[in-house]
Amino acid sequence: MKSIKISIPSLIENIKIIESFIDNAKEKFQINDDIYGNIMISVTECVSNAIIHGNQGDAQKTVKLELNFLEDQLKFIIEDEGKGFDFDNLQDPTSPENIEKSGGRGVFIMKNLCDEVKFEEEGKKTVLTFYMN
Repeated sequence: MKSIKISIPSLIENIKIIESFIDNAKEKFQINDDIYGNIMISVTECVSNAIIHGNQGDAQKTVKLELNFLEDQLKFIIEDEGKGFDFDNLQDPTSPENIEKSGGRGVFIMKNLCDEVKFEEEGKKTVLTFYMN
């Protein structure tokens, strides 16, 4: 298994660092365009959530991103220093009372674009899995 890691201060403008990280991974691991888009959207969404909700935009706190490259899959592990969240009781963003809300779609988007989404450590750690073929 190959692994690369990065750690960023919790500032939303650091998303561009994450985008570069993903672009580098695309080159390094020959990620095809079909899943590249899904990875870019899901991982940047997850990191944004970690910055805004997890670490409350506190630049003293960091968000860690680790990419594990296995034979047939990529695992992105995103970890923040927040309190976690109740991932079992998220509101459905597609239900009528939530459709107009600006927030609340991140996890829904990730679950639709990733092959697997797992929350660990009370939601402070998210594992996004993508199958390579």
